[in-house]
Amino acid sequence: MGFAAISSPMNTAQTPVIAIRNLHKAYGNLEVLKGVDITAPAGHVVSLIGSSGSGKSTLLRCANLLEDSQQGDIIFDGEPVKWKGTGLNRRPADHAQMIRIRTNLSMVFQQFNLWAHMTILQNVMEAPLTVLKRDRAEVEDAARRYLDKVGIGDKADAYPAMLSGGQQQRAAIARALCMEPKALLFDEPTSALDPELEQEVVRVIQALAEEGRTMLIVTHDMRMAADVSDHVVFLHQGVIEEQGAPGDLFTNPQTDRLRGFLSATLPA
Repeated sequence: MGFAAISSPMNTAQTPVIAIRNLHKAYGNLEVLKGVDITAPAGHVVSLIGSSGSGKSTLLRCANLLEDSQQGDIIFDGEPVKWKGTGLNRRPADHAQMIRIRTNLSMVFQQFNLWAHMTILQNVMEAPLTVLKRDRAEVEDAARRYLDKVGIGDKADAYPAMLSGGQQQRAAIARALCMEPKALLFDEPTSALDPELEQEVVRVIQALAEEGRTMLIVTHDMRMAADVSDHVVFLHQGVIEEQGAPGDLFTNPQTDRLRGFLSATLPA
């Protein structure tokens, strides 16, 4: 299946779209992230891998300000997030800044999160209309183009329950793209899908990577991480255990923990 190219918003300077410095996150006394540094340059794909509980999804949610963090910097397109309070009481200080950053970092969740009472087209159009206040005709045109792009243009008038899991996730990707974000954040986008449906979504993500979209991907799919990523980060118990280009990290792991993780997750 082909996917038509649609130009993506580009960061013309060398400033990373997302930069995270010394990030700490705790739930009460449980420290989940223990000083993590991540950089996602414009047009690059960074994948986060690691065992369940390693902090991958928490890091993604902190990057999008869906979770508060207790220490460290989150810098979006060169603009540091402003904070108020300290420790467990730290919160974003500027609500308008928080909304602006969230709308430029579109999130694709594991469970699709489509509105069941809306058609697929309405789902894709909703946020640009209500959050960005864009023109309806312009949004509908973009929504249809993005649905065509992910291969489900013929499902525009269907409801989510009428679609397979793979089709629903592709609709969720179209919804994220319709916000015209500077980066896409994927939280285990294929883990809820059967293998054959998983490949539908992987092909879309590969096409987005080939276009030069900036993406931060949490995934259990090592093959996808190897194929689409410019940089792979292996998290273990809230710290970065190892990171590097996928060709190096997957073929020549330097730590026992990564070797053990890969031996348990990669096919023999």
